[in-house]
Amino acid sequence: MTDLHPVRRALLSVSDKTGLIELATALSERGVELLSTGGSAKAMRDAGLVVKDVSDVTGFPEMMDGRVKTLHPNVHGGLLALRDNEAHVAAMETHGIGAIDLLVVNLYPFEETVAKGADYDTCIENIDIGGPAMIRAAAKNAAFVSVIVDVEDYEKLLGDMDQHDGATCPKFRRKLAQKAYARTAAYDAAVSTWMADQLELEAPKRRAFAGELKQTLRYGENSHQKAAFYVDGSNRPGVATATQLQGKELSYNNINDTDAAFELVAEFAPETGPACAIIKHANPCGVAVGATLTEAYQKAFDCDRTSAFGGIVALNQPLDAETAKKITEIFTEVVIAPGASEEAKEIFSAKKNLRLLLTDGLPDPRKPITAYKQVAGGLLVQDKDVGSVGIDDLKVVTEKAPSEQEMADLLFAWKVAKHVKSNAIVYVKGGATVGVGAGQMSRLDSANVAAAKAARMATELGMDESPAKGCAVASDAFFPFADGLLEAAAAGGTCVIQPGGSMRDEEVIKAANDAGIAMVFTGMRHFRH
Repeated sequence: MTDLHPVRRALLSVSDKTGLIELATALSERGVELLSTGGSAKAMRDAGLVVKDVSDVTGFPEMMDGRVKTLHPNVHGGLLALRDNEAHVAAMETHGIGAIDLLVVNLYPFEETVAKGADYDTCIENIDIGGPAMIRAAAKNAAFVSVIVDVEDYEKLLGDMDQHDGATCPKFRRKLAQKAYARTAAYDAAVSTWMADQLELEAPKRRAFAGELKQTLRYGENSHQKAAFYVDGSNRPGVATATQLQGKELSYNNINDTDAAFELVAEFAPETGPACAIIKHANPCGVAVGATLTEAYQKAFDCDRTSAFGGIVALNQPLDAETAKKITEIFTEVVIAPGASEEAKEIFSAKKNLRLLLTDGLPDPRKPITAYKQVAGGLLVQDKDVGSVGIDDLKVVTEKAPSEQEMADLLFAWKVAKHVKSNAIVYVKGGATVGVGAGQMSRLDSANVAAAKAARMATELGMDESPAKGCAVASDAFFPFADGLLEAAAAGGTCVIQPGGSMRDEEVIKAANDAGIAMVFTGMRHFRH
């Protein structure tokens, strides 16, 4: 492979014109001939630069509303020709093909067009054809051609050229080629995914996934694991879109837990009142609503004060000063909220290691998105669990029906259970969790764990009895036996919400009736593995 290769002729054709004039000027000053198309050529000419139209190179004008302009041998031959191959050089001379040493292209804004909710035809018109074709050609010929697809690489290009007397080095060109192929792959993934959605294909024969690097992480779940954080371009409000105002860099576990916290608190619409979720290891320590954010935080904190230490706090309304003061009373890793008052920011500024993330919005808990998980040799792909139930969806199956307050707590508990690792049992009273049993191998164990946590908090808070007395109970899946339900009743549960559907439903219903508790079925489960 040729080592250094001089840049004498460049083709610049960009949709995003950020930095275009500065780059073109710098190239021109280094003696590089500039080729371009359409709006890019006009912008450079308006800046006083000498630019040659691609149409003069191809001998054909741009046509079909710009759909056809660079798909021509005089362009692709200039990009693909091997400069050290005699037959290639002879073909270039015979057909009057000039070498192109540098290609600068960023693609039509297809992803942005889709994100804006454009109609089908507009999205189709924003699928770039010539751009990806040129990018792939230039990247294949990285032995001689440099290809730039990111504005952030403009300065790196000029630096490499200056370091090598107007040439680029092979290592730099290979890096550019890798990035170029990744960009076209991501672009094709966005197009194919959008088309599958338009066709309502539940399981297309092939699926492509893509992401853009947001952060190289120090390590993964553990210090011996390498990790990085990629964003998918969906702009769903959350940790991927948040602005971090302070605190050290987020870790892999911080990102995972913060996402779990914010997705949970988003179940509670801001207009219905303040809500707070405190998360540890992707499971809720406590969740509550209140008349104020401070009250919601305190109620959530009182569910499990021990686990809340070093946890993640998510709020459904902008952080205020009073709540900020409360949060800083213990060590907290991350706080994520739609916004924050200036006074709250000032209070947090005294805690240098506390990360504050602001999102300017909440994710829509009902919006369908695709979730996937890697397994050995493949990917599991499914819709994100956006299932929900309202009071009209519930079926009372016991002799006793829930009271109005019990029904409100049951629906609250059901929202929380959706975000607890299975097997999940959640105890709720007065719009706050009072016990959470997560990730146990049996539902009975989860009921025991939730009861034990409630009893511990009674001791810590100086209460005469467990806060679980008189609570509503949620189970993310049906009770396969009556033992788990009876354990929840013994802990103080007076009403239960569960999917139903067990072979032993009648046995469980009888146990509820014998215990004098109300029970409703949802017909929907919320496994979370």
